[in-house]
Amino acid sequence: MDFMGDRATLLETGRFAQRQAENAAVADNSTGATGATAAGGPTESADAETEARHRRAADGGDVASMSVLGALLLRRGDLDAAEKYLRAATAEGDRAAANNLGVLLHQRGYTDEAAGWWRVAAVAGSAAAAHALGRHYREQGDEPAAEYWLRQSAEQGHALGAYALADLLEHRSDVGSERWLRAAAEQGHREASYRLARALERRARQAARTGNTVRAVITGAGNGNGGGGGNRNGHPNRNGHANGAADGAGSGVRDVPPGVDGAADAADAGQSLLAEAAQWYRQAAARGHRRAALHLGAILESRGELKEAGRWYLTSAKDGEARAACALGFLLRDAGDEESAAVWWLRAAQDGDGNAANALGALHAARGEQQTAERWYRAAMDAGDVNGAYNLGLLCAAQDRTAQAEQWYRRAAYAGHREAANALAVLLLQAADPTGAEPWFSKAAEAGSVDAAFNLGILYAGRDDDRTALVWYERAAAAGHTEAALQVGIACLRDGDEQAAERHLRCAAGGGSAEAAFRLATALDARQPPQGAPALGETRPEKTECEQWYERAAEHGHRRAQVRVGMLAAGRGDMTDAARWYRAAAESGSRNGAFNLGLLLAREGSEREAALWWSRAAKAGHGRAALRLALLAARRGELAEGQRWCARAVELGPSEVSERAARLREALHQELTA
Repeated sequence: MDFMGDRATLLETGRFAQRQAENAAVADNSTGATGATAAGGPTESADAETEARHRRAADGGDVASMSVLGALLLRRGDLDAAEKYLRAATAEGDRAAANNLGVLLHQRGYTDEAAGWWRVAAVAGSAAAAHALGRHYREQGDEPAAEYWLRQSAEQGHALGAYALADLLEHRSDVGSERWLRAAAEQGHREASYRLARALERRARQAARTGNTVRAVITGAGNGNGGGGGNRNGHPNRNGHANGAADGAGSGVRDVPPGVDGAADAADAGQSLLAEAAQWYRQAAARGHRRAALHLGAILESRGELKEAGRWYLTSAKDGEARAACALGFLLRDAGDEESAAVWWLRAAQDGDGNAANALGALHAARGEQQTAERWYRAAMDAGDVNGAYNLGLLCAAQDRTAQAEQWYRRAAYAGHREAANALAVLLLQAADPTGAEPWFSKAAEAGSVDAAFNLGILYAGRDDDRTALVWYERAAAAGHTEAALQVGIACLRDGDEQAAERHLRCAAGGGSAEAAFRLATALDARQPPQGAPALGETRPEKTECEQWYERAAEHGHRRAQVRVGMLAAGRGDMTDAARWYRAAAESGSRNGAFNLGLLLAREGSEREAALWWSRAAKAGHGRAALRLALLAARRGELAEGQRWCARAVELGPSEVSERAARLREALHQELTA
């Protein structure tokens, strides 16, 4: 039997076994049957004429018309009539008819006979039949045979064959799957475009992680969550839940040294892959793929192209993608349209999206509508989102319902929520149960909670186990925890490792720690030689790096730094700036700030105000301020008052102040008794 060229092929969508009944046949060369339109329309009339013409020709023995007419009847669902013509055309060697006869027999449940006809057509060169036969063998569990026939179809340029082959190879974790996904996508296969984009995006993320790892190795520091170890009230984020830990503000990542470009190369590769993924997502989304529209929106949002991202989220959400509705809600909230955001979150939550339910809960919690918030957090939990239980814990904790908070934290922690485990441990620690807290801190830290690692450091430091405390501080610091980096820096200073201390203090100071900025400035200050007065005609540099760190700490309210910045300003002759910083420190309770401000005021002739600040400093334990008050009283002739301040100065010290105050007190005593 000599099979002639294809005139009809299988039109397939979806899973072969489940959707075979929806398949229809069309011509390989774009001729053949088309679907019917509204009754009485011009297309339907033309189709009827075409069918009548092919029927006359088929009844007259024309093989091509038999094949086309069989395909038309198959598409219509008239299987009995179609079978007669398809068998007749097949008997005359028409391979398209053999393929379509296989489709018909498969629809009737005769899978083995269908496979036989597909084999006949595939051997004769039908890519569509090879695809159908490959799908048949895969459903039978014969993967080698499936791969053989699907490869035959794919190599002939059949999009469905290429996609099915890619699916099979991906199932076996074969790296060759991407090649065939690309082949199908290039022919416009929607699902292939989506899956190719997913594969490219995964590789892009992996490249980004590789770049971050290289950068961390180069710099000795990384990014992560920072913040304190306590249980803070959370705020809704992109995950639709409230975080118990704040994002780290500083990273400690420095510029990559010259010649070390591994991180940059990985980052560039990642960006290139992500750009290509976006193109394939766009192709699939343009063909109505709602998940592709969702992922395209996410990529565009990450680039800052919010308007276009919103359009794709909207397209996906309207097609029923709950995650897109949720993402659109966050986009609207960030744009200040909270009411519209709530509408989309509601739609997504009603479709079972836990993130959206959490976002609604956080929204109502922020409005003080606690009962509504709790209802949505429970809905999130019922949707399988463990963040719902964690957020319920946060809600109860904020209302001092400690027992209930502990219950919800436990539920989330047992489900693997690391921040819930940390929050639970904090509650137990506050309840004076460090033994019960420790394993939860450990579990959370091992799961990657940076706050929990820091809290473990605090726990062990409280037991005077500085070595173990340092291990956990270092772990948290490596993830970018500001306060942990400060503690590691202090430990390094204590051990005399100034280089390591400076590195960690810079990380912590960059993350916003005023104490770290002050200690870093102090360390830098100790290294630089004392500056003498500038030579004639020479100006002193305005500010050293050391002073800049002192200033950063001072601006964050660090009292000792404020005093030090005031002293440096006074050393430059800038008394106005010095007074400003001394006053800031004094008003915050710094006795040194109050004393120095008094000195400045006294030099300017404002002895009365100076006395007020010295009095505040002396009452806070500043011996020199007490001595100044004693001298001021003596000059005024207030001998008893002077003796009182002398006694206070003797008590407070230091030694040279005590000695001077004792001599002055004796002199005042002699004056009083003379």
